[in-house]
Amino acid sequence: MTTVRLPLFPLNSVLFPGLVLPLNVFEERYRAMMRDLLKTPDDEPRRFAVVAIRDGHEVAPSAPGMPDPTALPQRGPAAGFGAEPIKSFHSTGCVADAATIRERADGTFEVLATGTTRVRLLSVDATGPFLMAELEELEEDQGDEAGALAEGVLRAFRQYQKRLAGARERSLSTGADLPDEPSVVSYLVAAAMMLDTPTKQRLLQAPDTASRLRDELKLLRAETSIIRNLPSLPAADLTRTPTSLN
Repeated sequence: MTTVRLPLFPLNSVLFPGLVLPLNVFEERYRAMMRDLLKTPDDEPRRFAVVAIRDGHEVAPSAPGMPDPTALPQRGPAAGFGAEPIKSFHSTGCVADAATIRERADGTFEVLATGTTRVRLLSVDATGPFLMAELEELEEDQGDEAGALAEGVLRAFRQYQKRLAGARERSLSTGADLPDEPSVVSYLVAAAMMLDTPTKQRLLQAPDTASRLRDELKLLRAETSIIRNLPSLPAADLTRTPTSLN
């Protein structure tokens, strides 16, 4: 078992390998994390782990709470995640490699990272200025019939895109070629579909690529059928796509 110890960045969203993650970092605990990552030599990756929040708040309260308006908000690396932070997070996450960490004049950071490897969360350390995690790296097994399943998922995904564009009464650019490597297909489709966080988390932690693709094929067919029968598509982006303030 290969384990690594990395800074932990909890979010109200799921990061998949190969996907880009832009972050606006303004909370002190995460600013401290970025300052620490900037100490990494230029020839080494600046890595941190992203996990989806199961129970808690991505951004800690910064004002007195309710019902007691005089109660001071919790502060520190585990603020908003309870006495045992690990219980507030999903157990499978993704390592992020920060290609860009730019500090602004006000001390906040603009970060652009890319998901690389799935990891399993083993323990969380909240004794420092930001959360640290012990993680087990997860291999990506292809499973049975991954190639054929990827072809089916791509066909279904193109149909899903067309239906989605039609329901929104706008054109959808499909000029870019989609990948054909099964695991890449599975992660791209998982990230691109309009799904809630628990469903995306289920796809991330699938035991192998083939299992993930089978699940996506069912989801694509169901979502496409729903869109086909809707006279218009609600503003789902506002209700189902998480917004990350950090």
